[in-house]
Amino acid sequence: MTAGNFVENTLIQEEWQKSNSLKELDAKINTCQKCGLGKTRTNFVFGVGNPNADVMIIGEAPGADEDAKGEPFVGRAGKLLNDILKAISFEREEVFIANILKCRPPNNRNPLAEEMTTCIPYLKKQIDLVKPKLILCLGLVAAGGILQLKLSLTKMRGNVYEFNGVKTMVTYHPAALLRNPNWKKGCWEDVQKFRKLYDELKK
Repeated sequence: MTAGNFVENTLIQEEWQKSNSLKELDAKINTCQKCGLGKTRTNFVFGVGNPNADVMIIGEAPGADEDAKGEPFVGRAGKLLNDILKAISFEREEVFIANILKCRPPNNRNPLAEEMTTCIPYLKKQIDLVKPKLILCLGLVAAGGILQLKLSLTKMRGNVYEFNGVKTMVTYHPAALLRNPNWKKGCWEDVQKFRKLYDELKK
């Protein structure tokens, strides 16, 4: 990287960090080329939902459907997520949904550590702007990336953590539930706890 590029990248970073709304942030980062995924994506998948949501749902990375549409959780896993939210009395439009990565990894491979390191600052800024009361991480990659814990999903489920001062819980990714329907019972237990915690925080 040349000195000129370094200065340019620093200035771009400073610009997006000054964003006062999600719309402004999206406009400033949706042309990001900080990692190789910028060259292979169809769409930058910023996130969707209520900009003042009490609840943020955080997944791993866009898949093929999400990359095509530019919106997170729109395929079969997205339909299941909508059903899970409805089961605990949330509508999709009430929450804000985002992924750790904003661009689809080729062939839906797991995000690389350097890709997550590059993209997580964008997610942190989204959290700063939304100011949720609660975060729900879907799957081990999202939970590990956010919480920086080297634990199994089994050990993280059911516990309450904090990320940037926001209470955070962990459950299965909907795509994993589609592959392993026997995990749905555990997910139901997790999201009931999540709803109970939400109700307690709203009192």
